[in-house]
Amino acid sequence: MKIWQKNIDVDSFVESFTVGNDREMDLQLAEADVLGSLAHTRMLHSIGLMTAEDLQAVQQELKKIYQEIQDGSFIIEDSVEDVHSQVEMMLTQRIGEAGKKIHSGRSRNDQVLVDLKLYFRSEIKALFDGTEVLFKQLISCSERYKNVLMPGYTHLQIAMPSSFGLWFGAYAESLVDDLHLLKAAWTVSNKNPLGSAAGYGSSFPLNRTMTTELLGFEDLNYNVVYAQMGRGKTERIVAQAMSSIAATLAKFAMDVTLYINQNFGFISFPAHLTTGSSIMPHKKNPDVFELIRSRCNKIQALPNEIAMMTTNLPMGYHRDLQLLKENLFPAFQSLSDCLEIATFMLEHISIKENILDDPKYDYLFSVEVVNNEVLEGIPFREAYKNIGLAIEEGTFKPEKEVQHTHEGSIGNLCNDQVERMFESVKAAFGFEKVEKALNDLLK
Repeated sequence: MKIWQKNIDVDSFVESFTVGNDREMDLQLAEADVLGSLAHTRMLHSIGLMTAEDLQAVQQELKKIYQEIQDGSFIIEDSVEDVHSQVEMMLTQRIGEAGKKIHSGRSRNDQVLVDLKLYFRSEIKALFDGTEVLFKQLISCSERYKNVLMPGYTHLQIAMPSSFGLWFGAYAESLVDDLHLLKAAWTVSNKNPLGSAAGYGSSFPLNRTMTTELLGFEDLNYNVVYAQMGRGKTERIVAQAMSSIAATLAKFAMDVTLYINQNFGFISFPAHLTTGSSIMPHKKNPDVFELIRSRCNKIQALPNEIAMMTTNLPMGYHRDLQLLKENLFPAFQSLSDCLEIATFMLEHISIKENILDDPKYDYLFSVEVVNNEVLEGIPFREAYKNIGLAIEEGTFKPEKEVQHTHEGSIGNLCNDQVERMFESVKAAFGFEKVEKALNDLLK
């Protein structure tokens, strides 16, 4: 069944090529499609395009279909083109003529648009939740190991003293900035396109503000042409936010693969969380973090993939946009998996203490010795020259007491301030409003 079909049979080869993987992708939009129809039909009733009796039948059956989706029993039949056709067909089969009325005032184009916006909101919330759990674990590790020193590097050369508190805390704060980009993606996704029809509006007196409120959207995509133009752009913005989180995870994973290496030996994990070699019995490989690194690098390529698929498309709908789902949808699960397993691994990490007792790290403290001379009244350039000569002559003696007190330094991590920033960006999303609206819609 195709909701656009008339009396002409489409060639089976053409049909197979144009449908592609859309049925599989559309299963992920099923809940959103029902939610959109629940709101749309209530609006149709409010403007006189659906009777109270028809509305009651449609609403009741849509909620049953929603439950079937949640139970895992909902399918898109092979003879049905997409999720929208499947829902409409099920309604018509179960309640008769009332099911045929739900498409009034909307096109499949804006039906897809609202489904995607609702789906993206749900996935963004899931990504936020996963990021929050990882953030809290990083802060916990930062506090737990704040007094354990480690080498800091520039150019992969030993540079200055650092600490595990700084290392873990740096990635926690990085996630806060990533969430600002995720919030931007949420803002764009949290605007209602429903009612734009095929991109040029409708002659029906649609109440688009009503569906906006019913679905918990913060605002409308007002211009109906732009509502359609937003497809592809919204996906790219969401992908950019995902790529930012992925970049933080990929960098952290790279650090882990270095620090677990025997030449570093700063951290370790239980043997059952690493993998071995088929011929080298001593190996404990950090496969989890290598796969996090690779998965997240793939996600960082996603915004460019989407941009290349949508570049130079004129306004209006084009079938090219269908393929965006195949690139974007699997990335949500992949990134969520990376967040979850990174948190799990951190719960089992072991940290090596007294690393800097090794003489090879003595030069880490050269800046400390320079600064100590400056505190005694020697000009910085003179002190720098004195310590440089001592290093060249082999007479340098490190002073391994680290006294850093300013904000964000070894001795003053300011994790409480980082947590404050996290809570501030969390509050800006307004997840509660959306949850309440959708719960009310499903009552």
